[in-house]
Formats: sequence, structure tokens, C-alpha cells
Amino acid sequence: MRIRIVDAFTDRPFTGNPAGVLLLDAFPDDDRLQQVALEVNHAETAFAHPLPEGGEADWALRWFTPATEVDVCGHATLATAHVLHSTGAHRGPVRFATRSGVLSATPGEDGSITLDFPTAPLTPVELPDGVAEVLGAEPLAVFDTGPSLRDLLVEVADEKTVRALNPDPKALGAHSKRGVIATARAEDPTRGYDFVSRCFFPNVGIDEDPVTGSAHTALAPFWSGRLARAELTGLQASARTGRVRTELRGDRTLLNGSAVTVIEGELFA
Repeated sequence: MRIRIVDAFTDRPFTGNPAGVLLLDAFPDDDRLQQVALEVNHAETAFAHPLPEGGEADWALRWFTPATEVDVCGHATLATAHVLHSTGAHRGPVRFATRSGVLSATPGEDGSITLDFPTAPLTPVELPDGVAEVLGAEPLAVFDTGPSLRDLLVEVADEKTVRALNPDPKALGAHSKRGVIATARAEDPTRGYDFVSRCFFPNVGIDEDPVTGSAHTALAPFWSGRLARAELTGLQASARTGRVRTELRGDRTLLNGSAVTVIEGELFA
């Protein structure tokens, strides 16, 4: 069984967000999928198998962190589409049947891939007690991102504050279902990005996610509303960094980025 490690939302190895990708004939039992994801030990491992022709989707797709299966994942979807196209397993746009409905991935002439995801609904909420202390910054605004993401979206003062965050992941996990997305406006938009973010998801086994496509389905409507533009670029300011180009289309958000395969090997188990 072939396994590939793909760096997503980047065009350079060892940056972006790494994901394991396995193309299968069918899904084994859930315990085996979880064991493989734990062995791969990246933020997500994606498992996909082809579906019969003529249906609403071309491939079935599931995502597992080292600790649990998740409802939605952007970077591992991008990584899977990259593997399908780079290996010739699928050509052209691909539709994935997932726990979040049918998600599509369309390759571009420049080698990038555009994902079509549901836009996360944003609901203003009161700042939960203790979040500012645990996060290490005073939020300007706090939003719930709905049942798909189950995160808190927290706006802080500036890019410098986002980059300096050093929260206690275990303590932070007590304040949301999945985790916390921290964001601020870019200090200098001429650098090629409009906003910055960092994502902490301790409740699914990820202290800090390097680049989070799904979070940008909440960041896109938030910053499109603030900046009055449908098309934006977000920089996730983790140690690995990565960029996600977003386009808000009402209840759908397009996420565009590149990916590169860095490891290919054989899974013997």
C-alpha cells in the first residue's frame, strides 16, 4: 500500500502543512484507519477510495488526526487532490464524498488547486472567562464558527500579537469544541497577504496546526466583511507558514493553494 506525505498550501518542501495520503480500494475498519493516522503522526492523514461512475462524487474521502476522525479538513483535501492529479489516478476536477458533504477540487493551469468548501457561519459571542489569560492576548472580537468547525474565532490587536502567541494548549482546549483561531489584519499588505492567523486545536490532538484550510472558511467571510473584498490572501503564521488564497461566494468559500509531495513509501502493516 503506497503512502505519500504531501506539504499543502505551499510550493516548497518542508513548509506548509504536511498530510499523509493513502489511496485505497475500500476503507478498512475505523480502528485500522486510526492506527495508521497515529503512526503517520501528522495533523491529518487522508484516506480515499474511488466510487462507482455516475454518482454525485468520484472518490470517498476521510480525515484522521493522530487522535480522532474529523468532519472537515482543507489541507489534507488539497493534498489528496494533488496526489490524484500527480499520479494520474484522476484527471480534471474531482468530487469528494465526505462527512461535510460533496467537496470539489479543481486543478489550475499554474499547478495550484482550488477547493470548494461550505462557508462557516459566524456568530458573535461573549468572551469566555479565562480565554484572554490562556491565549495571552486581549481579544477585540470573538465569534463562534458553527457546528462544522466548532472553533472560536478570535481577533486580536495586530499581526505582532498573533505571531507572539504562546498559549497552553491543554488550558485553551477547555474553551471550545475543536480549538481557537487567532487572527489580525496584515501589518503590511504589500507583502502579499491581507491577514494573518494561527490555529490551536488541542481537542483533536493538534496543539498548533501549521496551515488550516478549513479555518479559512471562517476567516474569509470575517475579513471579506472587514476589508470589503471577496478575494483575499491569508498567511498562517506558524513556524512552517503557508498561504491560502480565498474567494467568498456566499455560502461557499473557494480555497486556493499549491502542494508538493515530499515522501513516498510503502505501508507494510
